[in-house]
Amino acid sequence: MHNNKFPELTPIIKQLSDKCKQNDVIDPELYNIYDVKRGLRDKQGKGVLTGLTEIGEVKSYTIDDGEMIPCEGKLYYHGIDIEKIVDGFLKDNRFGFEETTYLLLFGELPTKSQLDKFCSVLSEYRSLPTSFVRDIIMKAPSQDMMNTLARSVLTMYSYDENPDDISVENVLRQCLQMISIFPLLSVYGYQACNHYLYGESLFIHTPPKELSIAETILYTLRPDKKYTPLEAKILDISLVVHAEHGGGNNSTFTTHVVSSSGTDTYSTIAASLGSLKGPRHGGANKKVVEMFNDMKRKVDDWTDEKQVKEYLQRILDKKEFDKSGLIYGIGHAVYTISDPRTNILKKLIRPLAEEKGRTDELVLYENVEKLAPELLRKKRNRAVSANVDFYSGFIYNMLDLPLELYTPIFAIARISGWSAHRIEDILNTGKIIRPAYKNVAKHREYVDIENR
Repeated sequence: MHNNKFPELTPIIKQLSDKCKQNDVIDPELYNIYDVKRGLRDKQGKGVLTGLTEIGEVKSYTIDDGEMIPCEGKLYYHGIDIEKIVDGFLKDNRFGFEETTYLLLFGELPTKSQLDKFCSVLSEYRSLPTSFVRDIIMKAPSQDMMNTLARSVLTMYSYDENPDDISVENVLRQCLQMISIFPLLSVYGYQACNHYLYGESLFIHTPPKELSIAETILYTLRPDKKYTPLEAKILDISLVVHAEHGGGNNSTFTTHVVSSSGTDTYSTIAASLGSLKGPRHGGANKKVVEMFNDMKRKVDDWTDEKQVKEYLQRILDKKEFDKSGLIYGIGHAVYTISDPRTNILKKLIRPLAEEKGRTDELVLYENVEKLAPELLRKKRNRAVSANVDFYSGFIYNMLDLPLELYTPIFAIARISGWSAHRIEDILNTGKIIRPAYKNVAKHREYVDIENR
């Protein structure tokens, strides 16, 4: 519904919204009085323990005599260091996202024959129902690809002969299908938007079944279907590092919350997509790119640390970019000294920058990565480092991926983790997730309408 469709209602909506602002704001001090763990975190920022998982582990500190001591960040998939996983498939010069998905879903690394069979299953599932692109994706193109993706996921329910069966076998089948078609739903949604809303040429490429998921994204997105081996390799690694991040991140926790109600897989994943869309979660890498575009216009010499530092200070003083006071891509809710996902991406970013002729921009990124934590450490008195969004946005930009697809690509990766957590929840769930909220409103008497 367009905002200007009912202009006569605008004053009424404004008046009602003022009522919300007047009557729905809770005194912040009450959160301290009742020791409310806002954001399900304690005052030190540590997450409240709400469940158990074997799928992903985020490590950012050690405990010594009861004291939390920050350490180099680590991320484990089913107990295996993600940096070792990436080193393993890079050493063999092969793609790793499918292998990583297998590990997340089944709890063990596949043999070559198991991996080949698994990839063939994904390939067979990588097709959409007849006329789905025409009837669903193209009929109501949206400017937001996450909304398009969520709508497509919900519509897939109608094409499933057994949508409500939440047995592990059926849910696994549904999840494998969605893992396979997420690249098509995302890219086709973008192509439809680009054509119908912006008048660009329409490209709907059907990818060969032997392509990896990373290759499928590039093949279906580009008009000429072409990409370099390095482009496909670094996109594949980006998918691997975004595939899972423990059970407590917002979208995965959403997967657990909605799964615990006993609902169907499509409703669950659509809810997770809604969470990931938020700029505090999956939309952050877009903000990084937008911030750097602003910086590149306003900083004359990208190699001059003094100029870069002055710009960053103006951001912190809420005088630059979006005036939020945030340096996007720096700092994380859990990691402090380092983000292991950033370390992985940094190993490959220079060869890509050299291939694309953009090493000068890489210098700017490296300067910000060096200078921003120093400024923030003085302000917050705690260690911070570049997070995964810092370099992933630059990588996507060098891959000529449209800004509209940054968050959907995150979803293409994270659907593997969501699927693993949904199955784990079904196998181990006991109760519907229902945390408590303290009501702080005073009891009042009902007043007849004539006397109000």
